[in-house]
Amino acid sequence: MLVVKSRGSENSRLFCYSKVLEYLGMVVTDLKNGTIFQENGQPFIVVKYQHINVSRGSAHVRVTAKNIITGQVLDKSYQSSARVEDAMVENKNAQYLYKDRDHIFMDPKTYEQFGISEDVLGDAAKFLKEGEKVVVKYFEEKPISVDLPVSVVFEIKYTEPGFKGNTVSNVYKDAQLDNGTKIKVPMFAKIGDRIKVDTRTGEYVSKA
Repeated sequence: MLVVKSRGSENSRLFCYSKVLEYLGMVVTDLKNGTIFQENGQPFIVVKYQHINVSRGSAHVRVTAKNIITGQVLDKSYQSSARVEDAMVENKNAQYLYKDRDHIFMDPKTYEQFGISEDVLGDAAKFLKEGEKVVVKYFEEKPISVDLPVSVVFEIKYTEPGFKGNTVSNVYKDAQLDNGTKIKVPMFAKIGDRIKVDTRTGEYVSKA
């Protein structure tokens, strides 16, 4: 346990505490896409990361970060030696059940069901599949995001037929998955095919 002792005014103690948090936080060069950090009491997730070298050997980091609570996207710039505060994020296993007004999940230990809005889920909502196991991230006991498996198997519900004998894999067409999401699939794919989809990019991976 770390104990901070300081004398003087309340402002001095707050300044001392903020410096301790700064020291304990992660170096900005450790940030990457998907990393969650905290700033001014708000959790942010890194959407884009850039490490930029400038003149005379100095460097700085630019990140595009999304406020997980408000949805606001901000561009931030830091010296490469700067630190940001770790977000106290808790991971809990869950199982996706179905979509109602919100998307409904279940805690596999307690069987308690709970909803997460599509605004919180973001793009992850496009690749939810009934019965699939996920990891829900919590910040201050509120769900802030959901981690999906890297790839999920879906069935093609509808796509236009390809040309007979067409086995070309670098030409794509539209397809609708059995959860309603639309993606691009190779010309040879047909209705009823089970395929793997990369949940990070939404791209076709292979037949399942």
